[in-house]
Amino acid sequence: MDTLPLPDDGNAAPPPTPDQLRELYSLMAAVRHLDVSAVAWQRQGIIPGYAPELGQEAAQVGSGYAVDTARDFVFPTYREMGVARAMGVDMVAYMSTHKATWHGGLYDPVKSRLAPIQAVVAGSVLHAVGWAHGQTLEQNDGVALAYLGDGASSQGDVHEAMNFAAVMKAPVVFFVQNNGWAISVPTERQVAGGSVAARAAGYGIPGVQVDGNDVVAVLEATRRAIAHCRSGNGPVVVEAMTYRRGPHSTSDDPGRYRSLDEERSGAGEDPLRRLRRRLLDDGIADDAFFAAAQAAAAAEETSIREGIEALGPRPGSEMFGLVFQETTPALQNQAASWREESEHV
Repeated sequence: MDTLPLPDDGNAAPPPTPDQLRELYSLMAAVRHLDVSAVAWQRQGIIPGYAPELGQEAAQVGSGYAVDTARDFVFPTYREMGVARAMGVDMVAYMSTHKATWHGGLYDPVKSRLAPIQAVVAGSVLHAVGWAHGQTLEQNDGVALAYLGDGASSQGDVHEAMNFAAVMKAPVVFFVQNNGWAISVPTERQVAGGSVAARAAGYGIPGVQVDGNDVVAVLEATRRAIAHCRSGNGPVVVEAMTYRRGPHSTSDDPGRYRSLDEERSGAGEDPLRRLRRRLLDDGIADDAFFAAAQAAAAAEETSIREGIEALGPRPGSEMFGLVFQETTPALQNQAASWREESEHV
């Protein structure tokens, strides 16, 4: 479905150039390599936990590539590493959150235009609408891009956010990555009607459902949605239909709720293989390019891993000192017990 009005010819974004298509592939290759490696890091004890995005590279890179980091602001969940990479965020600083080095990551949200990672399901949409409404009040032309999953769309916060944004014509794109699963619950068992984009009609706003495994289609749909918002037309819902090929998190076992045959049949074509075929068919990339992209991805992952391992642990006392502006007797007692048990003082 697509109820988003087509832009005027003079405002339509041009299709990606050959250089941009090659850049999109390189970004997806880097994201894929880092994502797979991050799962291995968790198994090796380098990071305590991670939310994989295997299979969602096109949805994330395509949408993140559309962001204007001079004006717009992105509000992620805990699974938007690919978006951060496409936006040029320092990945050691980003991945520090998964190392539990510092809540929200070590990157600067204001400079990077990426809000802190949001672990509360559907929490990012409320923050995005608030920021977008502020843009309207200040007569700025920034657009908020709020990420959520099909599972999060069942939360009441999403209804409140979409309703408020529609009423106030807030410039926010609700970018839904429908990866087929709300942890262990399939979309058809928790999304009435099977489509999140279709709900947009209930709020009187446009909705677009796009092939989330086609990076070019995602890029074009996101660009259209952002342009619609920037023109003062209010919010848009974009639903990227993709598939989570791996576990929900490194503590999840997808084998308990789906078979390998179901995973293979439901996942569709691999996003990287799809773009690779297009580049080869169009004659704008060759085997040497793909080999170089893979080598660059491996080198980047090594550099990020070394940066993560170099980050020392935060002082344990911070868990007590950064809770309240003024401490409480109960917190003081807990801090004293912790020091006695861990520091023997």
